[in-house]
Amino acid sequence: MTTHRSARATALACLFTLAATPAAQAGSFYLQEQSVRGAGRAFSGEVADCGVASLWWNPASIACSRREVYLGLHGILLDSRVEDRGSTLTRPLAPGGVTTAVGGQPVAIDPVQGGVVPNAAVAIPLNDRFVLGLSAMAPYNLSTEYDDAAFTRYDALKSSVLTVDLQATLAARVTDWLDVGVGVSGEYVSAELSSALPNLAPGSPDGLSELEGDGIDLGWTVGARAHAGRWEAGLSYRSAIEHELDGEVTISGLAGPLAAANVDTDGVATFTTPWMASAGVRFAVNDRLTLNGQINRIGWSEFDAIRVSYPGGGDVIVQDYKDTTSGAVGLDYRLNEQVTLRTGVAFDPTPTRDERRTARIPDEDRMLYSVGATIQPRDGLMMDAALTYIAIDTATINDDRVLYEGTGADTVSRLRGEATGSGVVASLGMRLAF
Repeated sequence: MTTHRSARATALACLFTLAATPAAQAGSFYLQEQSVRGAGRAFSGEVADCGVASLWWNPASIACSRREVYLGLHGILLDSRVEDRGSTLTRPLAPGGVTTAVGGQPVAIDPVQGGVVPNAAVAIPLNDRFVLGLSAMAPYNLSTEYDDAAFTRYDALKSSVLTVDLQATLAARVTDWLDVGVGVSGEYVSAELSSALPNLAPGSPDGLSELEGDGIDLGWTVGARAHAGRWEAGLSYRSAIEHELDGEVTISGLAGPLAAANVDTDGVATFTTPWMASAGVRFAVNDRLTLNGQINRIGWSEFDAIRVSYPGGGDVIVQDYKDTTSGAVGLDYRLNEQVTLRTGVAFDPTPTRDERRTARIPDEDRMLYSVGATIQPRDGLMMDAALTYIAIDTATINDDRVLYEGTGADTVSRLRGEATGSGVVASLGMRLAF
């Protein structure tokens, strides 16, 4: 491979890795905040509950609905810190290379930025048996930004990723105790991404890689919900989605033997979001108290690699994620005819492996602690609110990569760091049944 082609492959690899950058409020880059009612009990029992607010979790949830509309907003406040723990760069300036500290700013404060996540859904009964549902969710969204001089610059500078999942659902009452549902979704992804590239001479300015790209791809979901007496139970499955991003890549600022890699070209990357299987129950202890529980198996091993292609070549960036099992328990307490209180706790493990964790995905296990409430000022109108605190374990960053591999200009980046953080999510929503 020529020097300029390998340099271009390196730039594209760095850029497209951003297309799956993590969210601090959920496992890796998945946002759980798809229901305000669910947020109040740490998303426990959502797959077993009734109504349009549970549509993301189970397409069968709307089989019991009247005509119903849901709107929700989740404000995410994050506190994050990423620190250098001895990162180095080895340039091919002598036999065996010359190793120096990466240098630059050793601490990044709040590189993971907060924001507002909206979601909406509607259920429309077609007759006594069938219900049509439409929803708009944002399951994989993130904005991160490191300073141009940060020690992470060869791994990550700016990341802006937006997803919108539009789903059409058909649910049906099969019997008096069993509901089923199926949904088809189109998921749109848009990304604006950048990272630095080292020149061969120590002390020389870095090069820069930038990308803007987007794409839309299809997925599906199925589910069932049983309800008898005090018990409700639900099962659902959401498919993996193989995404393809088409984008424009700009590489600038490379000098000397690498100068030929400065280019403005098209690039394509493919990666796959995970499948999700959920099982949950709700048990009404009495007319006031309901207990909730849910287990989610998430097929993160689908996100095994990011595959990049461009005119004249390509690259494969191994991710090697592992499947995870998360769980949550919670309760609903009906204080009176107008007020219902909620609380819950959830464990959400990271799918990243210790030996492959990067500054782009400084993810670790986390616990969620939630409280919430619903106020019903009149029949058919429900106002939901929730507050969630997220405690995230300290993450060790340990990533080795070879830049410009196979060109004689092979440069080895050894990223070593530590990431800490926590988050607060404030959620407000409205449900209107008529």
